[in-house]
Amino acid sequence: MLPLVYNELRRIALNHMRRERSDHTLQPTALVHEAYLRLVDQKSVTWQNSAQFFSIASGMMRRILVNHAKKRQAAKRGGSIIKVPLDVAGAAERGDVRLIALDEALEELAARDTRKGRIVELKFFGGLTTKEIAEVLEVSSATVENDWRLARAWLYREMSNGQSHD
Repeated sequence: MLPLVYNELRRIALNHMRRERSDHTLQPTALVHEAYLRLVDQKSVTWQNSAQFFSIASGMMRRILVNHAKKRQAAKRGGSIIKVPLDVAGAAERGDVRLIALDEALEELAARDTRKGRIVELKFFGGLTTKEIAEVLEVSSATVENDWRLARAWLYREMSNGQSHD
């Protein structure tokens, strides 16, 4: 199965990594492999179509990256010490903090409105089109577009509250 889906998984991983800091230690190929290993362990999922498969893969990639950022934050507070220039350390820290903050805001959005949370995850992290998202969620494309607009505005407000803009 991997050869059939690898290119699309790699595209999704590149989409995720595009938003990460340039010195990220996780490479797109490693992200694909880690997500794939988690996907093949899914016993309780009844695969309906490729869009569902790729949306679940994208969610797994997001969780892998968030967990990676959280581990970096924890290590920074007392883990192994490595000397790095302050400008590089500051940029890396801001990237981790933003990813963690985005994840927390997205979790809050999903708790308030599951569909809007899924739409953000599928569009922003998964790179799925409006039509593909509508297919996965079994709603109209217009519903996806409306929810996407509202979710983006809500996330922007949440991410902007009390944040300094660098």
